[in-house]
Amino acid sequence: MMNAFNISRLPRILFGPGTVQQLPGLAARYGKHVLLVTGRSAIRDSRIWTELLCGLEAHGMTWEDVKVETEPSPYLVDTEVTRLQDCAIDVVVGIGGGSALDAAKAIAGLLRPGNSVMDHLEGVGPERPYSGPATPFIAVPTTAGTGSEATKNAVLSLHGEHGFKKSFRDESLIAEYAVVDPDLLASCPAPVIAANGMDALTQLLESFVSTKANPFTDALALDGLRITRDSLLVWYRQGASAADARSGMAYAALLSGITLAQVGLGSVHGLAAPLGAFFPIPHGVACGTLVAAATQINIQALKQRTPAGVALRKYAQLGRLLGNDETLDDLAAHDTLIEILDKWTREMDLPRLNHYGVCVDDLSRIVTNSRGSSMKTNPILLTDDEIETVLRMRL
Repeated sequence: MMNAFNISRLPRILFGPGTVQQLPGLAARYGKHVLLVTGRSAIRDSRIWTELLCGLEAHGMTWEDVKVETEPSPYLVDTEVTRLQDCAIDVVVGIGGGSALDAAKAIAGLLRPGNSVMDHLEGVGPERPYSGPATPFIAVPTTAGTGSEATKNAVLSLHGEHGFKKSFRDESLIAEYAVVDPDLLASCPAPVIAANGMDALTQLLESFVSTKANPFTDALALDGLRITRDSLLVWYRQGASAADARSGMAYAALLSGITLAQVGLGSVHGLAAPLGAFFPIPHGVACGTLVAAATQINIQALKQRTPAGVALRKYAQLGRLLGNDETLDDLAAHDTLIEILDKWTREMDLPRLNHYGVCVDDLSRIVTNSRGSSMKTNPILLTDDEIETVLRMRL
């Protein structure tokens, strides 16, 4: 008997090479003054940026802009909201990687209310309900990883000893449009392809075995993982010449955003939050370096405590899918899944945690701070020792 489930609102999705050309017309539907939120420099140094500005001008639009240099902080969001209060922004366009999209999403949510994002961050401060209204938001990803174009949460970080990585989350923050143009990914260097691709893979894998998974998200996750199997290493090895693989990963990343937004994630993302807060480790790298180890520990714990549960059957299904071998029995499929994830981690040279200064003395603090919302939908409740073992395997 199929369990009940519900699906939250999605953006209208425009997918395919050249779709970014529609962006000026889409923005013009909301008014005459646009806020452009971008990453450091890649998009601004490209032909596409010049064409975008010319297109906005042709539609009679004016613009403000924000450059997001690193993972966005609450301070950045609050500073920009204050600066832009009197600018009468009609629509916010985020164009960049996950950091730019998350910053744009948060700014769009607070431009009209005008209050601090700290009022709404989960697990930080008063956690007041968000009542909006949000400024219309259009998301244009230039990497294939976070899936932020399809989610309702903006992840914000404060780095350092007392740092955190928390979400400002509400359905009002979902983009009106997600414009996913694989051509925007053509200049991604190999380390970015690896980190973001493994982030997308992790999101698909964790949402598939999430305790909240449902048939709708399972179908999307499986399709995304099939495409990741056939695309990620091809794109990593061949770079800009692998147009089909690049499109495949743009699609897989989009699916990963949809599935994570609906059913949550697991232990990898539970650990990625404190790792990203306490150390200068990019989110995609944290996910990519941990996913094989975390999957291994999850499977071991499931075999010990809930051997008849659905999660072990799902992990076996993933082993047969990624291994492209439907003849494997469940035990062999579990081993194959772990072997493939480990092989990809090594081939794409995902750094170990000690590369970013993580040492044995840090492990207990990381474990203590890992039990946020993502860990709550892990397919099994891991002990502190099991979570620490995941970290030790990647030190």
